Amino acid sequence: MALDDVYARNLHHRSHRAGWLRAAVLGANDGLVSMASLMIGVVAAGKNEFLVTAGLAGITAGAMSMAVGEYVSVRSQNDIEESDRALEVEHLAADPEGELLELQDIYINRGLTPELAMQVALAMHAKDPLAAHLRDELGQHSHTKARPVQAALASAISFTAGGLIPFVGAFAPTVGAKAWSIVGFTLAGLVLTGVLGARTAGAKIPSTTLRVILGGCLGMLITAGIGHIAQLAGI
Repeated sequence: MALDDVYARNLHHRSHRAGWLRAAVLGANDGLVSMASLMIGVVAAGKNEFLVTAGLAGITAGAMSMAVGEYVSVRSQNDIEESDRALEVEHLAADPEGELLELQDIYINRGLTPELAMQVALAMHAKDPLAAHLRDELGQHSHTKARPVQAALASAISFTAGGLIPFVGAFAPTVGAKAWSIVGFTLAGLVLTGVLGARTAGAKIPSTTLRVILGGCLGMLITAGIGHIAQLAGI
């Protein structure tokens, strides 16, 4: 098989998209659910004059929160990877023979004979011992490397896109129409994000989409109940 064919086949795998895909799917779903829940809660509380303002504030605050949270989280992962890399450099400098045996043991545990495992370990050490240990001992790969800025941008943009879907319902002419429009737009958005997320990740579309829809409906139901209670209490 030619190298170009191997590269083309590898593009079908989805692990190289894990970082930004997780952030984007989470951001869009969070934007949909949180904004729909917020706006349904405001409608149920009878505060319709603040609906558009609450929606804009919620989208802005949510997008910034998602971006900062994702950046901090992924950056922490990035710091751990760099720390492990520095530690592995020290180990290779202090005890290269021990590291060679460690690599051999890894390959033995994966099914190679001790003799073949040593041959592979020697070949790896002759080419790039650090890369071999980062990959085979620590599981670090270039295509799964933590990228905090990319994850933060994906979260903020996808949250905003998701949040704008239920926000459209705020411009319906009547209170009842606003509530049903928010719910309708949100359900359509949940179906869309569920299908896109499942297709991109290679998961089953029906079960993934149903899980996303149920989660969104539960969020709207709870906040609608709380908003109604607040209205009854005169808050």
